[in-house]
Amino acid sequence: MASSAETGGVTGTPDKDYNLIWYVEACLNNALRLETYIQDAERDKDTEVADLFRKAQADSRKGAELGKELLRSRLSGG
Repeated sequence: MASSAETGGVTGTPDKDYNLIWYVEACLNNALRLETYIQDAERDKDTEVADLFRKAQADSRKGAELGKELLRSRLSGG
């Protein structure tokens, strides 16, 4: 069950900002992990799987970039 109170008192960062930071970090980690999966698929000469993972990696990079833009805007007061 989600709480309606922010927990920024513990971390010094409001939940919504923390969640945005977490999202960017998760997208970047996913892009890194997918690189390993792409290499595994390529080693097995499975281009279909490698292409799927490349698309997922591109989506993760895009998510990270969108999140970074929003975070940059929020942290600069914009």
